Amino acid sequence: MNLILTVVIYAIQAFIVVVFIRVIFSWLSPYPTNAVSRLAWRVTEPVLGPIRRRLPLVSGIDFSPLVVWLAAAILIGLLRNFLT
Repeated sequence: MNLILTVVIYAIQAFIVVVFIRVIFSWLSPYPTNAVSRLAWRVTEPVLGPIRRRLPLVSGIDFSPLVVWLAAAILIGLLRNFLT
């Protein structure tokens, strides 16, 4: 069980890295034009899209990556409690 939880934690952390990469690419070029940004877009959009539709834009800023990051941090904390 510990191995499964550890793998899940690493997967969540990897997803957060991909979200961060997507955010950086969105600042540089708002439309995914290269392979890395398209991959980051395809991996993260199923999670970010529904959250973005429910959150209002504040001055044109998309807060869905922040919500995903906070939710992932809470989930990782809960999973680590199960490991101990």
